[in-house]
Amino acid sequence: MRKLSLLLLLLMLLEGKTQDWHPAGNSIKTEWAEKVTPANPLPEYPRPQMMRESWQSLNGLWDYAILPKGSSFPTSYSGKILVPFCIESSLSGVQKKVGEANELWYRRAFRVPANWKNKKMLLHFGAVDWRAEVWINQVKIGTHQGGYTPFSFDLTPFLLKDSLQELIVKVWDPSDLGYQPRGKQVNNPRGIWYTSVTGIWQTVWIEPVAENYITQLKTVPNLDGNWVNVQANISGAQPQDWIEVKVLHDGKVVGTGKAVSGEDVMVPVPNAQAWWPENPFLYDMEVSLKREGKIIDQVKSYVGMRKISVKADSNGVVRLQLNNKNYFQFGPLDQGWWPDGLYTAPTDEALLFDIKQTKNLGFNMIRKHVKVEPARWYYHCDKEGILVWQDMPSGDANPAWQMRNYFNGQELRRSKQSEDNFMQEWKDIIDLTYSNPSVVVRVPFNEAWGQFKTPEVAEWTKAYDPSRLVNPASGGNHYAVGDMLDMHNYPDPVLGLLDAKRVNVLGEYGGIGLVTEGHLWENNRNWGYVQYKTGEEATNAYLNLAEKLKKLIPFGYSAAVYTQTTDVETEINGLMTYDRKIIKLDSARLKKMNQEVIQVVK
Repeated sequence: MRKLSLLLLLLMLLEGKTQDWHPAGNSIKTEWAEKVTPANPLPEYPRPQMMRESWQSLNGLWDYAILPKGSSFPTSYSGKILVPFCIESSLSGVQKKVGEANELWYRRAFRVPANWKNKKMLLHFGAVDWRAEVWINQVKIGTHQGGYTPFSFDLTPFLLKDSLQELIVKVWDPSDLGYQPRGKQVNNPRGIWYTSVTGIWQTVWIEPVAENYITQLKTVPNLDGNWVNVQANISGAQPQDWIEVKVLHDGKVVGTGKAVSGEDVMVPVPNAQAWWPENPFLYDMEVSLKREGKIIDQVKSYVGMRKISVKADSNGVVRLQLNNKNYFQFGPLDQGWWPDGLYTAPTDEALLFDIKQTKNLGFNMIRKHVKVEPARWYYHCDKEGILVWQDMPSGDANPAWQMRNYFNGQELRRSKQSEDNFMQEWKDIIDLTYSNPSVVVRVPFNEAWGQFKTPEVAEWTKAYDPSRLVNPASGGNHYAVGDMLDMHNYPDPVLGLLDAKRVNVLGEYGGIGLVTEGHLWENNRNWGYVQYKTGEEATNAYLNLAEKLKKLIPFGYSAAVYTQTTDVETEINGLMTYDRKIIKLDSARLKKMNQEVIQVVK
């Protein structure tokens, strides 16, 4: 029986390397889709803020099967799927729907490198939407619930010696029929609602570590005090263990801090150079777990010294400040969808492209809208220098819109299961981005979508991560909590409400639509808030809205978000086409105007 099992595993491994693969369907694609192959999709190291030298990607061709919910293990598989692209995407090679009544099964074989002997072995998933159960060599090793954040399992006790290993993953995702956070995913895509995403959609990888090792870093800079606080969580820490953190610039140590395991490490950074979008300076960082003077584990990281805060200006208007200076934040609503990979960019170059283009258009901020990106996206924002407002993906149902008065909206009554799941996933999202200097604002709710217990959620968010500002409900039912009052208005910017004690921001406006033939998801069902026939008309409309925004800034606005970065499926109000092949508006005129908008605040 064992020989047969090993033979099957070997066949799986060989099939995964040799089977023909091609994108499914005939939808539009980005230029990077042509660079995707089964040999090594998305090969970059997936966790830039906590890097170790040894690791192995498990991306590539896996077996897949779709079975009715509650079925036992598949007796056979339907074909191959390219991981980490979700099954509904073209780049998966499958492009099938799964639905609430079914479960998606994955299987692959892999070898542990011979030079990893005597190491603990971790299995990492970047993200799986939504509930994942995992088996290694027919032993169930864990379950994870949450579609947007990383999770890991210890494989060590269940690995076969000098043999192929069998990995099986089962996924269930009810999409918009469940209570879980899902963002713009629906079973019936239309307008501003897009295709469902099911299963593995970020990198899967294995990593060797020591018996005791660093599991998480949380880094908080203190620019005013010229020091950085580092919290290093340890698996299996011993009483004699301690953490040493070194901050470096050009390979030279500029500050060192030490603390016993379990205590935060305070590291001086003399004459700290600040991180700005105009100069995104990053210090390197080394974090070591030590015992009796010897390094047990070490990871490489980085830190950006920046401060986000609010302060009233000379006219009494509460302003956003970056590094103790008034700083108007202006950027696009960024959905983070791709015509070929849906939730997953086809390549790391593609992931970086949207950020670079946003900066090239003169913006200094991105609002990541009801979606969470892989860790590498936030790394690119840190490196390129762009501020990020991070939304919580919406889910459950939408309560009625009730503006009886300024502070009294009608909220959704969720089940305890739904509330608990929301808070767990929100905590995990905050943990994922805790150390990224680019991330400056947390947005738990958007437009009352799934909005519940707003004061409690906002207060919890601020307490859990006091180093960021909290935008409690972007365009939603409003309460006098958090750091911001956020209004939405389409298409024109309007200063509808004003809060004298908090920052006032325009969380969404614009939505200028322009159909671009040859670059459409569908030909006959396209939608935008307002539509124009030519790029020149659309550009003029954009500039007209920006002029109106400029006039409102002195009276109260400290940030604005234009809808949106790209077209997405049948929503055609992007600055770029969905396939990223065309910038639809005049980029030079936009850049000049966007810089003028930012410079209104001094």
